[in-house]
Amino acid sequence: MTSNDSQGRAAGAPAQPALLYRRVLLKLSGESLMGDEAYGIERSTIERMAREIAGVVAMGIELAIVIGGGNIFRGVAGGSAGMDRATADYMGMLATVMNSLALQDALRQQGVTARVQSALKIEQVVEPYIRPKALRYLEEGKVVIFAAGTGNPFFTTDTAAALRGAEMGVELVLKATKVDGVYSADPVKDPGAQRFQRISFDEAIARHLKVMDATAFALCRDQRLPIKVFSILEEGALQRALSNDDEGTLVHV
Repeated sequence: MTSNDSQGRAAGAPAQPALLYRRVLLKLSGESLMGDEAYGIERSTIERMAREIAGVVAMGIELAIVIGGGNIFRGVAGGSAGMDRATADYMGMLATVMNSLALQDALRQQGVTARVQSALKIEQVVEPYIRPKALRYLEEGKVVIFAAGTGNPFFTTDTAAALRGAEMGVELVLKATKVDGVYSADPVKDPGAQRFQRISFDEAIARHLKVMDATAFALCRDQRLPIKVFSILEEGALQRALSNDDEGTLVHV
């Protein structure tokens, strides 16, 4: 550290962790917003997430987000109950727009500027997805929240995350889950299950490990876009996932 660095940092201030990535896409499930509730959005949970996201933005990371809608409506479940699958999926896409607006508002209260871009045109509420504009927002330090999945039925928000990640040229897709990584078996059912720190796409396929849905996983592999799986339930996990190789599981080419 140079003398100028020493003078510029307040005495006793903690050093910023070294960043492994500069532009990332965070995939959040709708269920992660429920907290302890059975449905909808728990305010304290979304506020905690907004604080963690604000901390990452303050580190200088360019952040895009794709969020699911399962806390409000899940298209696959609707289809399996007898509803037309395409109709159910469109309803699920609208649920992601609601979640995106809620997250945008929570970020605003943390002093973070976020823009919601929707794959479905709802221009009275959110912007349509326009790739050059989204890239400009990221370069300006704004968070971009991609809503309505891919805009097409029969595709999951995992696939939307892989697609938008590739389009935005991110260095990593962060998949936030309820477990702290990818395990050799279900850790709930098998106490001896081992967490992988790193695993290749090919090994994950050979071991039949479910990291993302097949379409999203194949897209990330083809685009040589690594995926990191981590637990969003742990305080500070988002920042650690971007600065610590041991947080979660890195799936790489």
